[in-house]
Amino acid sequence: MRFPFYIARRYLFARKSQNAINIISAISMLGVGVGAMALVVILSVFNGFDEVVKSLFNSFDPDIRIAAVKGKVFTPDETFQKIKKMPGVAHFAEILEENALLKYGERQHIATIKGADESFIDVTGIDSMIYDGHMILKDKNRSYAVVGQGVAYSLQIGLNFITPLFVYMPDRLGSINLTNPDDAFRRNYLYPSGIFTIEQDYDSRYIIVPIGFMRDLLDYTNEVSAIEIKLDPAFDPETTQAQISALLGDAFTVQNRAQQNELFYRVMKSEKWAIFLILTFILIIASFNIIGSLSMLIIDKKNDIRSLRNLGASPQLISRIFLLEGWLISIMGSLIGIALGTLISWIQDKYELLKLSGSGTFIIDAYPVNLKLTDVLLVWITVLLIGYLAARYPVKQISKKYLPEIERGNTI
Repeated sequence: MRFPFYIARRYLFARKSQNAINIISAISMLGVGVGAMALVVILSVFNGFDEVVKSLFNSFDPDIRIAAVKGKVFTPDETFQKIKKMPGVAHFAEILEENALLKYGERQHIATIKGADESFIDVTGIDSMIYDGHMILKDKNRSYAVVGQGVAYSLQIGLNFITPLFVYMPDRLGSINLTNPDDAFRRNYLYPSGIFTIEQDYDSRYIIVPIGFMRDLLDYTNEVSAIEIKLDPAFDPETTQAQISALLGDAFTVQNRAQQNELFYRVMKSEKWAIFLILTFILIIASFNIIGSLSMLIIDKKNDIRSLRNLGASPQLISRIFLLEGWLISIMGSLIGIALGTLISWIQDKYELLKLSGSGTFIIDAYPVNLKLTDVLLVWITVLLIGYLAARYPVKQISKKYLPEIERGNTI
């Protein structure tokens, strides 16, 4: 392998008789390098956005969510007390959700009311997403609501503790009275204490209230619609989830974050692979230059091919020389491109030079970057594979055309 590599390396860097070959080789290397650099940078930025969005969801969604397979609510029994005391469970919160009509002043809005107990703040990171007011659900005997930014905008909510937020809920035990329809609804009020912003779907849909407030509205005692759990990071999450599922059986669903947002995670992964395939296709087009460069080199080195054959070099060895020559263009181009892509990603991550348009209206001001070693290796392997396949075609022409003519004593 040393001899073919030595000759291929000399051919790559040595001056050719036709200057156009050097230019095409440089363009081929540049095209491969730019393609590899683009792959590294785009995938890193995509990973950055992926991490940002996931962190936003993680501030609202729990590590584990338990819900009944049948029915909207259930009453936690002794099994749930065992789950609460499991070594892998750090925090345990009872949740009661229902849709309701909100009224603030003269404005109305339909939202999902999420009743949560005092452990909810420990289960999620919702308190870190409060941008106005405070994360207060109960103070002494008074109940408060923390509303999403979209709900607050729709209702024009101000944190003045003067105007109450009314919540209207259908009376599940009552009947519709055509004479007085208001009798079919239960009503109560509280005051907004804070406004959170996570993601548009959450912001425009959710308000958080004490679970006791929800139970009074729905005329429940100990019922819940879900149990949300914060896992202890010292324990394996999959093992803890499996243990909880085994305790509860088939009557309950036990979902981790990925399962709670299965569609979102699937779309994010699909988008990443779609971007990778598009950029790979562009890289394939750029690699066509390797075919032209190597074809011209073979023609330029026809006398060398004859000399090597006369010295006893086998057709396989000669083919290997030019195959390595074409592959070296991809290897060097990929190394340069990956190095530049890594450097650009590091600079953006460190100094945040490239800002998002409309800076100040987003949670982040600059394009996020998360460089992963697995992505770098995947890009390198992809570039090398494309380069190898691109070099195979012109090398085949040596065995099909030039070597047989040498065997017959003809000129190339």
